[in-house]
Amino acid sequence: MQFLFDKYATPSTSPQPSRRFVLKSIGGVGAGLVLGLQLPVSAKAESGAGAAMKGDGDKGTFAPNAFVRIAPDSTVTVLIKHIEFGQGPFTGLTTLVAEELDADWSQMRAAAAPADAALYKNLQFGIQGTGGSNAIANSYEQMRKAGAAARHMLVEAAAAAWGVTADDITVSKGVIAHQPSGKTGAFGEFAEAAAKLTPPSEPFLKDPKEFVLIGTKLPKLDSGAKSTGKAEFTMDAIRPGMLTVLLRRPPLFGAKANSFDDTETRKVKGVVDVKMLPRGVAVYAENYWAALKGRDALQVEWDETGAETRSTPEIVADYSKTAATVGKVVDEAGDAEKALGAGGKTIEAEYVFPYLAHAPMEPLDCLIEADQSSARVWAGSQMQTLDQGTVAQILKLRPEEVSLHTLFAGGSFGRRATPICDVASEAATAVDAIGRKRPVKVVFTREDDIHGGFYRPMNVHRLKGSIDADGNIAAWDHVLVGQSIMEGTPFEAMMKDGIDPTMIEGARDLPYAIPNLRVSVHKKKLAIPPLWWRSVGHTHTAYSTETFLDELLAIAGKDPLQARLALLGDRHPRYTGVLKAVAELADWGASVPEGRARGIAVHKSFNTYVAEIAEVSTGEEEAVPRVHKVWVAVDCGVAVNPDIIRAQMEGGVGYGLGHILYAGLTLDKGRVVQSNFDTYRSLRINEMPEVEVTIVKSAEAPTGVGEPGVPPIGPAVANAWAKLTGKRVRALPFASV
Repeated sequence: MQFLFDKYATPSTSPQPSRRFVLKSIGGVGAGLVLGLQLPVSAKAESGAGAAMKGDGDKGTFAPNAFVRIAPDSTVTVLIKHIEFGQGPFTGLTTLVAEELDADWSQMRAAAAPADAALYKNLQFGIQGTGGSNAIANSYEQMRKAGAAARHMLVEAAAAAWGVTADDITVSKGVIAHQPSGKTGAFGEFAEAAAKLTPPSEPFLKDPKEFVLIGTKLPKLDSGAKSTGKAEFTMDAIRPGMLTVLLRRPPLFGAKANSFDDTETRKVKGVVDVKMLPRGVAVYAENYWAALKGRDALQVEWDETGAETRSTPEIVADYSKTAATVGKVVDEAGDAEKALGAGGKTIEAEYVFPYLAHAPMEPLDCLIEADQSSARVWAGSQMQTLDQGTVAQILKLRPEEVSLHTLFAGGSFGRRATPICDVASEAATAVDAIGRKRPVKVVFTREDDIHGGFYRPMNVHRLKGSIDADGNIAAWDHVLVGQSIMEGTPFEAMMKDGIDPTMIEGARDLPYAIPNLRVSVHKKKLAIPPLWWRSVGHTHTAYSTETFLDELLAIAGKDPLQARLALLGDRHPRYTGVLKAVAELADWGASVPEGRARGIAVHKSFNTYVAEIAEVSTGEEEAVPRVHKVWVAVDCGVAVNPDIIRAQMEGGVGYGLGHILYAGLTLDKGRVVQSNFDTYRSLRINEMPEVEVTIVKSAEAPTGVGEPGVPPIGPAVANAWAKLTGKRVRALPFASV
């Protein structure tokens, strides 16, 4: 298979794939279900997936499709195509299989699927990868069919063994039974016979009314291993003879290494070699400490021609100047400009959003062992197809000659999904540079991670709005300025009319009935590499739209909840559903303890609707509120595992809250000021508010929960703070005000 993203494996002059080729490759998802469910017997023996499905060579293991394997002891292992870094796909996707298989939860297991885009592609992406909170959404029917097909074949095998008709056989909690004769059996008893049958092309799926496991609280399958230390992360992975590699990367974005002096570095005990790589200078050592000390002793001369050398205030000033003009219009209704000049109460607000690092608990890392004919990769890979192809191109191998083992990852929030596969490419170039003689693990320090770029881009928004004589919003004009994440990558082929949808999501197509509206956008190009960050564009658009709306409603003297409901009308029942649910949960309108105030916000991201109410008081830091409690209502369609949904909403609140209150990256003459958690401040455990979650019952197809809890928390807190103090916070984080 030709590697779709070959230009981005290393800084090179390889031609960029054509728009047509990229669209064909990314968009060709129609056959995904068939490929994923029906793996020919001949292919099983030839593919990495086949080896994984056989269960370490267990005789009699039943592998009816690419996702399910049933062992003689009746344990059922589900191969999960999505990385597990805390968001719950190991448990959620296994639940879908177990439901249709009528298995008992105690017999279910989960394992990472091998890297194989033909079998395990994300049906929304067209490649194997995780993102956009779509693990459950893109696999809901696929995994159910995988379980249903396995059940059908087990029943057929049991019917043949017992000499009865399949229609008289039932399955419940992992027990196959023929009621008339009283015969019963476990899955493992029929696994070998079932493996000889032909899978059904269209297995029968349950009516949702018959669900037993879907919609119930089931224990997470990965919690035990993570609690006992048995779970393997890339940081744990070791290979015989492995070298640890740390890179000295440029101190300025856009700079590159000219030369280096490694005299003192080679004096450090344990240092083995030093090499110039495309993205910096690599120090190879027998252990991490030697690599770190050796890198500290390294002298590098940098070429800073073309590097970003401005400080944050200069960039903000440039963005602000641009925001004063109308950009490329992406949404329009009526005549906003005319309405703004027609009188009434008019306000204007500018919002500044800083660069944000992802800062996962496990810093970035990747381990590669290679020879001239193959390579083995161990990584918390979020985009397996991209990483596999990147390593293949650098090592001049075919993708199928690169086996990628997806390990648990200690968080990501989008950082492990760079289109240029920076970590995998660094590891591949590092192992290649020493002749592939020893395995190499590239490790980022926390400081490397914070300084490394691929940030949530800085954004400046300018909004103008007016209230007419009747107290209604008459006009809304929204200008956004920021960097495109997709531009310059293969994902650029998915942009329409040159507009990166991640820049304007949440600002375009507002659900509120505003007669005169205009949304426009300006793209800026900087050497600082941007990247999607948990909930992507919604992180800043939700804040600007929901706080500005609240400000307009306050001028009109309207209740924030009732006014939102009126603006939504009956056109958006799922928006109004979560608003009413969270209002009921928090008893909106009831008295609030003295010295406290509440704010509300609602936002849809990744097709999931979330409304949040935050209760705040003045904290110990004058400019930073103390958030006591947050109420959350979420409508994510069918709730596969309510416990995971609640956990993701709670995690989203904590992650989003820490960043709006404390986190932000600033530049001093191009250099990032912050370096670790002492300066890049996260929310502390004693600052985490109580969170109460209600899940709105829905029959709609399931949607994502990993990211949608983040966007509403910022505006909910800001709106409460404005009510309490009269101060509108328009530059984040709060602590910088």
